[in-house]
Amino acid sequence: MNLLTFRTEEDLNRAGAGLIASLLQTNPRAVLGLATGSTPIGIYEELVKLYQGGSVSFARARSYNLDEYVGLSGSHPASYRCFMNTHLFDQVDIDPANTHVPNGLAVDLEQECAYYDAMIEDEGIDLQLLGLGHNGHIGFNEPDDSLIAGTHAATLQHRTREANARFFDSIRDVPKQAITMGVAPIMKARQVMLVIRGESKAEIAKQALTGPITTKCPASLLQLHPNLVVLMDEAAGAWAK
Repeated sequence: MNLLTFRTEEDLNRAGAGLIASLLQTNPRAVLGLATGSTPIGIYEELVKLYQGGSVSFARARSYNLDEYVGLSGSHPASYRCFMNTHLFDQVDIDPANTHVPNGLAVDLEQECAYYDAMIEDEGIDLQLLGLGHNGHIGFNEPDDSLIAGTHAATLQHRTREANARFFDSIRDVPKQAITMGVAPIMKARQVMLVIRGESKAEIAKQALTGPITTKCPASLLQLHPNLVVLMDEAAGAWAK
């Protein structure tokens, strides 16, 4: 585990974007596992700048997103497909056909999950970008007595829905389920980059990275990953000094 703490958000964003850009420079056909929410936005902004400056190309890259809300179409402004199009895909030269986000409108959710897993298993993920939930979730793998290994339809805990309500008109509009990549494909990624921001994440970050490995804190499983890099701002990483 490589723990890195940054004095400014700009430094953190540049470092995160730099890791992804370096991978694409050495392996233009890299497969990226991507995340949504407020955590990666600054990293995506830096990647767009690098692309616009001619430092990196996504033309031959492929991507798999962690999750999508059940019941939302890709055109819904709160969908993760829309998020990715807005913050990254529409601003770089990636082929839309090579960008994958679970289908939240799938009639057969079990079949959609199996299809998504099969695609990931066939290609493998070179770098998986993750945020950290306040309850220790990664993707939408919520704390529980046990975790589902593969991609699945997860029931979102109330605290998770509260945290995501800022993207909707009210918490009532936040879907109660999401298709999420399971812990198995996350752990199989060749490298995992976990990004943690803010004082409110400091305690769960410490628990996830130094506490017992338990399904009650899904992010704690990342302690077992052979190539984990953690990027924290000073507020989130104060405990690590």
